[in-house]
Amino acid sequence: MATLTAWKFPSPTGADEALATLERLQKEELIVLQDAAVVTWPADRKRPKTRQLHSLVGGGALGGSFWGMLFGLIFFVPLLGLVVGAAAGAAAGSMRDVGIDDDFINDVREKVTPGSSALFALTSNAVTDKVVDAFRGSHAELLHTNLSGEQEEQLREVFGDVDEAESAGSGAAM
Repeated sequence: MATLTAWKFPSPTGADEALATLERLQKEELIVLQDAAVVTWPADRKRPKTRQLHSLVGGGALGGSFWGMLFGLIFFVPLLGLVVGAAAGAAAGSMRDVGIDDDFINDVREKVTPGSSALFALTSNAVTDKVVDAFRGSHAELLHTNLSGEQEEQLREVFGDVDEAESAGSGAAM
């Protein structure tokens, strides 16, 4: 089963760096990266830049229309006003079928702001401990996952424990 995750990074380059890490892990056969998209938002820009990985054409890929609809709902539809209200409502309804609801859209809209970035990844077959180790120090915040509640909590604990250790002055990095 594929896992869809969305991660927020505190810098405009964090998502690109994380994507490079995922691509390296895939070459090492530690994860399968089926599809991904990156949002970068430099602090001096009014709107973020989005891009899908066009080089991925596997059967699990979500496709440009999915990413376009998702990013349109998150970042651009609020700017268009009521003119596209009905169309946006229909698009949001179709996103619920894949586990993306209004809470997710609002959470990403609120947290991915100028000076930050986000990585949206569809992955499978992860060697979890190796993947977690590769992302230590990334300061990523998990925004969304379709993992079970228990799996999501374990993931949040892994990253949460590190943040708590950092704030306690231990020098541990995520």
